[in-house]
Amino acid sequence: MKKLVALVLLAAIGGLTAWWISARATPAPEVTFTTLTGQQIKLSELRGKVVLVKFWATSCVSCVAQMPDNIANYDEYNAKGFDIIAVAMQYDPANYVINFVETRKLPFTVALDTQGKVAKAFGDVKLTPTAFLIDKNGNIIKRYLGLYDKTEFRKSIEKALAG
Repeated sequence: MKKLVALVLLAAIGGLTAWWISARATPAPEVTFTTLTGQQIKLSELRGKVVLVKFWATSCVSCVAQMPDNIANYDEYNAKGFDIIAVAMQYDPANYVINFVETRKLPFTVALDTQGKVAKAFGDVKLTPTAFLIDKNGNIIKRYLGLYDKTEFRKSIEKALAG
């Protein structure tokens, strides 16, 4: 009887572990970003890198407040395999986005989501800032809504880069 209970318990723990691992490794949707210059970038082309896909708007106070941190993170980790795709929301006028990128000298890729397809693919994102940290294998490992802890975020990048 004890062996049977032990086997059932072991099977349950194994099942929960498998569920926990698979729940954490949600594949990112296969999307194509259109940059400000019209270049098409498929998310799958970035495999092997840790990627932050950040949905933002020029009218979003929190988004604007986070941009210096995004620049600093990009500058520090890009050479180690970290990239950022900042996706401007569908309602954000392209000329506002271009002006923001030029005046702030954003060093990372900025994409326009003029039809809302990218936001829809990531779970119909409506609130900004919303960001997804994607590992080297193309799996979403963290989802951020609003402001987030800078230290914890950097630790997540470093852990993903090491993995």
